[in-house]
Amino acid sequence: MRKKFMRMNPKDNCATFLEEIPPNEIIEISKNQTIKINQAIPYGHKVALSDIKKGDLIFKYGEIIGIATEDIMKGDWIHIHNVKSAYLERGKRHD
Repeated sequence: MRKKFMRMNPKDNCATFLEEIPPNEIIEISKNQTIKINQAIPYGHKVALSDIKKGDLIFKYGEIIGIATEDIMKGDWIHIHNVKSAYLERGKRHD
């Protein structure tokens, strides 16, 4: 069976989908973890692997790629509507 997503690093709280995923699909993340997709996830976009609170950091490649601008639930689409760039927050440490 072809894998539908990539998780770049165990530290990541998001995964990138390798195909479009419809809402309500159940995806096996690991042997003991599944998530229900809450919205359609376009090809190449990210989904939350766990609940992320407003102000929390988004990790991909084991690195900070953004900051949540609202609460993001496990299975939610992560994109520009709910994340701001961490790079624009120069001078503020997030580690």
